[in-house]
Amino acid sequence: MTWTPERISEVTRLWNEGLTTAEIGKQVGVSKNAVVGKAHRLGLPPRPSPIKRNPDSVRRAREVPKPVKVARPKVVNISGPGCRWPIGHPGESEFHFCSAPSLVGKPYCADHFARAYIQSKPKVGANAA
Repeated sequence: MTWTPERISEVTRLWNEGLTTAEIGKQVGVSKNAVVGKAHRLGLPPRPSPIKRNPDSVRRAREVPKPVKVARPKVVNISGPGCRWPIGHPGESEFHFCSAPSLVGKPYCADHFARAYIQSKPKVGANAA
């Protein structure tokens, strides 16, 4: 794309008529960013920002934000050899752990162990004995 004298005069004319950079770009056959860059290089008068600013929102943005209240997590004391399978939702007052006797060296009782771990199937093939 070349900025011919005709294109430059057309951009200048449309700019002075108040068309948006996107509209100018469509009419001239360039992107709106090309129009912005050319207008800047030509020294055309700057345009007000298209973003509408509310003075109250700008003032509020400068204010110090209020601290957010964060819910403290419920601390659950787990000790002993009981099953650690969670029952319920951690945020609810009824939340607890199974606490049935767990399998030796495992965190869960036999029932929850069977639900938590999927036994792998024996490999079938040429390498199997």
